[in-house]
Amino acid sequence: MDDKRFWLYLLVLAGSTYLIRAIPFAAMQRKVKSTFIKSFLYYIPYTVLSAMTFPAALYATGNTLAAATGLITATVLAVLGKGLTVVAIASSVTVFAAEQLLNLI
Repeated sequence: MDDKRFWLYLLVLAGSTYLIRAIPFAAMQRKVKSTFIKSFLYYIPYTVLSAMTFPAALYATGNTLAAATGLITATVLAVLGKGLTVVAIASSVTVFAAEQLLNLI
């Protein structure tokens, strides 16, 4: 890729990212008072994060079954209130163990 094309792509990406964030601030003239809209906007980051993370977690390894066991482990530990480090290590160990077990079969 040549330099001109790179800078053009970078400019378009930066412009679109800026516009996505700036338009709502420019469009909103007053404070949102609707409790429905407030609650809707409150949950959007969680929804987007889930939509991006869930498929990636299932296809992160070559084996969907092993990835699913790690995802289930991470979900259970997170619901139980364990810390991020514990959840990450336990789910990684679970995926590794599941892959080793499935390779034996």
